[in-house]
Amino acid sequence: MEDVVYPKLSYKIMGFLFSVHNRLGSSFEEKYYQRAIESLLIENKIKFDKELKANIIFGGNKIGKYFLDFLIEDKIILELKTVPMLLPIHFRQVRSYLKVKKIRLGILVNFRAQKLIYKRILNSDVKD
Repeated sequence: MEDVVYPKLSYKIMGFLFSVHNRLGSSFEEKYYQRAIESLLIENKIKFDKELKANIIFGGNKIGKYFLDFLIEDKIILELKTVPMLLPIHFRQVRSYLKVKKIRLGILVNFRAQKLIYKRILNSDVKD
């Protein structure tokens, strides 16, 4: 069984996600969950970038861009959703973010369900 990537930081993030979901429930828009998570990151003095632009480069030319919900400690991409269910397109989105930013771990989380739904997504092209 593979070891957990960035265990201390990822468990701390998961604690924040569960805390936000427990306190706010499942009926808010994504921006309110994002603000709640941001406040917990600040309160706990965890370095992060929010709505970070990630350029897509092909042949040395910028051909597009993404905006990541969070990049935490330059190690973990956190992507928030408030959808009825996670779909393959959401997983592809996080994999694309991981590839563009050359990050090893992404956490995809959906706040819409009665219980918090989350998935850890690894970028096997990046090694520590």
